[in-house]
Amino acid sequence: QVQVEESGGGLVQAGDSLTLFCTASGGYAMGWFRQALGEEREFVAAIDWIGSNTRYADSVKGRFTISKSNAQNTLYLQMNSLKPEDTAVYYCAATTKSGPVVSEHEYKSWGQGTQVTVSS
Repeated sequence: QVQVEESGGGLVQAGDSLTLFCTASGGYAMGWFRQALGEEREFVAAIDWIGSNTRYADSVKGRFTISKSNAQNTLYLQMNSLKPEDTAVYYCAATTKSGPVVSEHEYKSWGQGTQVTVSS
């Protein structure tokens, strides 16, 4: 199982930007998911193992950008124009599929999550 660890969460104001980081050994297709308090976990963004193809949830398309550096074993989520509804615990996950993979059931390795809070 791949070790996955997120970082970069915090408290920001609406309209601000924030970048999340995730380290994972090996070249895997990866994804970001989030879970708001009292809600189901939902897909945010995914990228293939090479880092060239991406998928986004409609709610973040145009505001969030997923990217990865295989050389540095790091996945990024650049979040711009943040909204209060983006407040959630954000999870990074890795899959052995070639990706990009939307379904959370295809991901076998998950991080502990990092809290993002956007105040209005």
